[in-house]
Amino acid sequence: MRAVIQRVMKASVTVGDELVSSIDRGICVLLGISRDDTTKEIEYMVRKILNLRIFDDDNNKRWCKSVMDKQYEVLCVSQFTLMSVLKGNRPDYHLSMAADQSERFYQEFLQQMGKFYKPELIKDGKFGAYMQVHIQNDGPVTIQLESPAPQEGANNKQARAKAWQTMGQASGKLSNQTSKECEDINAHVDTSAKPPV
Repeated sequence: MRAVIQRVMKASVTVGDELVSSIDRGICVLLGISRDDTTKEIEYMVRKILNLRIFDDDNNKRWCKSVMDKQYEVLCVSQFTLMSVLKGNRPDYHLSMAADQSERFYQEFLQQMGKFYKPELIKDGKFGAYMQVHIQNDGPVTIQLESPAPQEGANNKQARAKAWQTMGQASGKLSNQTSKECEDINAHVDTSAKPPV
């Protein structure tokens, strides 16, 4: 999951001539959902977005208050183009979650935002619509945020350990080592030594 968070003086979303949502001071969150995202990514992003310290305190000390601290508003806009990768000069969106799944996922994200903050201060665009997003960036301040990559699965760890063991056997040095011992040896290799000049 990827997000672009902008500190704003005001922001709004229109579809055609219809004003869908608007906020005054706060943050505008453009959110891209990956095909591999889970509820764990939602929890991570909600926590980070709401606690991101991009506002000044009452004494003008910078970067020390979050949108929750200041009781400001949040405008969220789903934007699958954030998951694009370039093929030549053309963006490709195969990493983004399919529309039917991502709408449910996005609604869950909004629910979690409202659960940890005031729901009446969480605004939304119109999922799947052709929107015009009007942002008056304050600063400008723009932060990019991405959820951590999924942890390596147990099968991949076992396969990697087996590969190390096989390499050791082929060299005639680690024929009796278990996969755990291979990992220990790899972890203790001295990489600080410099080659002779």
